[in-house]
Amino acid sequence: MDGKILARVSAVVFIAVALTLTAIEMSTKDDEPDALGARDRSITSQDPLAFELRRCSEIGEAGPRDPGCLKAWAESRRRFFGQSNAATAPAPVAPATLFPNVPASGDRQERERTDVTAPAMQVEPPRQEAR
Repeated sequence: MDGKILARVSAVVFIAVALTLTAIEMSTKDDEPDALGARDRSITSQDPLAFELRRCSEIGEAGPRDPGCLKAWAESRRRFFGQSNAATAPAPVAPATLFPNVPASGDRQERERTDVTAPAMQVEPPRQEAR
């Protein structure tokens, strides 16, 4: 019987200590400033590229269409790969066409355009059944 009582008392003491430490930890976090937020502000004030990259990440899908974002990403790549200036960077490669023998949609003549309003399939009128 002494073993069961000792186990119960130790479990209660353990839970009490855990709750006390949790309460202390929760109360001290409110007093401390956000170190990560302060560090991010100092980086963006020192480096305008970091500010622009953060802005581009915040605008979401509009980022790839924004010329400022494209320039910022190119500068970031140039810094990452250690290229000395933009003149030594390789020129962008033109995208390859999937079907080189087919003329592009802009090269088609007006008469070759398909009528968008026409149905895709002609429906035959119903025929009478021959018996």
